[in-house]
Amino acid sequence: MKKMMLFVVAMTVMIMPCGVFAQDRTTVTTTENAGTITEVSPDSLVIRSETSSSPMHYSYTKKTTYVDERGMPVSMETVKSGLPVTVYYTTEGSRMVADKVVVRKTTTTTSENPMMEKKTSTTTTETR
Repeated sequence: MKKMMLFVVAMTVMIMPCGVFAQDRTTVTTTENAGTITEVSPDSLVIRSETSSSPMHYSYTKKTTYVDERGMPVSMETVKSGLPVTVYYTTEGSRMVADKVVVRKTTTTTSENPMMEKKTSTTTTETR
């Protein structure tokens, strides 16, 4: 009986995938840009700022959230050309995908406060 139990345990260990004991590390970098919406299409936003010579194109998905400055949800239908926004996005290949769009009511532009501001934060998660 002991030999049978030992055999079952040995076989279980042998057929277990090797990755079970490995840790996966995923690094996600989120970047933030502020500007004014110049175009809204069914799958993307175009944002222009005074500090950038070319417009920035952001794809959005069903997971993209839209909020006001207080963090309260707003409808995607309220996102229109001419609105000042801050876009939090991740890069997937050559695409910039919007994770969150903050719709702002007013903007002020000074030399110390350019309309386009880029911030980056990195989050590393470990799964076992």
